[in-house]
Amino acid sequence: MFIQTEATPNPATLKFIPGKPVLEDGTADFRSRNEASKSPLATRLFDIDGVNGVFLGADFISVTKGEIEWQHLKPMVLGAIMEHYVAGGSTATDEGANDEDEGSFDPADAETVATIKELLETRVRPAVAQDGGDITFSGFRDGTVYLHMRGACAGCPSSTATLRHGIENLLKHFCPDVQAVQAV
Repeated sequence: MFIQTEATPNPATLKFIPGKPVLEDGTADFRSRNEASKSPLATRLFDIDGVNGVFLGADFISVTKGEIEWQHLKPMVLGAIMEHYVAGGSTATDEGANDEDEGSFDPADAETVATIKELLETRVRPAVAQDGGDITFSGFRDGTVYLHMRGACAGCPSSTATLRHGIENLLKHFCPDVQAVQAV
């Protein structure tokens, strides 16, 4: 088994591509070992000293580190992922994905929210998945769209620029009701 790695815009996060499906539906973001109980793979990764976050996508795993350097952590993460797949372990239980959230918004804004969600699904999420992250809808109130930054996007130094110059401009262009975008 050969596992590829890719750098992400977030220096604390590295993307691992096992060449096999990771999650069939949705994505899963785990920020602690307790949260990872629905994923045997994430639990195994949190057993490694220095792992602070695990994000599972359709075909990749993003791992966020703490203070330890990648040169020391990367071999352990690669080993854990390889052992997991060679042993035939499951990636997550049926409830493993944790990206489903309707978000909060005024029912009068349902049409605008539907457009926002479609744009996020078709244009934003595929692009940020290339960088090992995800962005999901959290809410829409008073012209402001609230988004969850997940995986490599959480804590990324360039996430503010992505929100302001990329996502905000896109949403404002297609949805005149959108005035701002904010991470939660």
